[in-house]
Amino acid sequence: MKKLSVLAFIAMGFMICISFTNQSLRHQYSRPAAEWPAPRVDEGVSWTELGALPPVPVDLTNDSIKNIVELGKALFFDPRLSSSGKISCATCHDPALNWTDAKPRSVGHEGAMGKRNAPTIQNSWFYKKLFWDGRSRDLQDQAFAPIVSESEMNSEMHDVVRKLRRINGYTEWFKKAFGSEHINPHLMTEAIAVFEKSISSGESRFDRFIKGDHRALNKSELRGLHLFRTKAGCFNCHNGPLFTDNQFHRLGAVINNPYDTKDVGLYKVTHLDADTGKFRTPSLRDVMRTGPWFHDGSENNMDSLIFRFHLNSPGPNGVFRPLNLSRKEQKDLRAFLEALSAPPVPFNRPALPQ
Repeated sequence: MKKLSVLAFIAMGFMICISFTNQSLRHQYSRPAAEWPAPRVDEGVSWTELGALPPVPVDLTNDSIKNIVELGKALFFDPRLSSSGKISCATCHDPALNWTDAKPRSVGHEGAMGKRNAPTIQNSWFYKKLFWDGRSRDLQDQAFAPIVSESEMNSEMHDVVRKLRRINGYTEWFKKAFGSEHINPHLMTEAIAVFEKSISSGESRFDRFIKGDHRALNKSELRGLHLFRTKAGCFNCHNGPLFTDNQFHRLGAVINNPYDTKDVGLYKVTHLDADTGKFRTPSLRDVMRTGPWFHDGSENNMDSLIFRFHLNSPGPNGVFRPLNLSRKEQKDLRAFLEALSAPPVPFNRPALPQ
């Protein structure tokens, strides 16, 4: 009986300790982000504190901008930009799938299997370089590449321009957007890029929390936020309002690539040995709605992904180390990622010009 009483006392003490920890975390994270507990980052890491989702960089109240967005929207969804007439930008970036195709690797012209996973275009305006390997400097350059890629839309740009010039609806739309009926590759890709800049994540519970609704995160999600910034090491690469450092890192996935594509990542752009196997850090906003994950789509289960980092997480100088996260901590981390994923933003597909 005495032994049971001691065990009950210990259990009660443990529960009080957990309650105190949760209350302490909520108190600390109810302050402005600048006063949050210091993040735990590796030596030499430059970081920016987490923040609310920034507004899109296009003025959607401006009629001139809206006209360009609407034109870009039509071009983005139009399969006539492809040589087969079957593939559009939206084939791999479907709004119903959070602007991804939900496949490990994208399928292009005549069933050609791509090397990489199609990332969401949400918040893509934030990236300093586009594609997993950073080969495009901006969204306009990025919009051009899939159209002329043999494995994607397989078109010649002059053929696409000729097609569009024969469609009265497009000549009218270009005049409305740019003041001229003249259609050329520069204006085409500019319109697509402006449209893509208008695509943003919705407001997540994390956004509500950081804006002052300090009950928007439950206890598990709050513990997950703290783990994200400290023990779990996520903050090394996933920091700032968009949860990305806009840099390129090696995760070891290139070594264990199940598709054996020998994808060397950033090296193909820079030809520097140190960049072999490095890929762009993706934003974690809406991460629970944009799987499968990694540049090769090799992980389709978030619990497995977190466990993978728990066993072997990248550290400074390419050295990998275990995180030693308990099962509870892994669940809390996942809970925070759920809170970072907003409800889908409603979207209406355009009627294409005829």
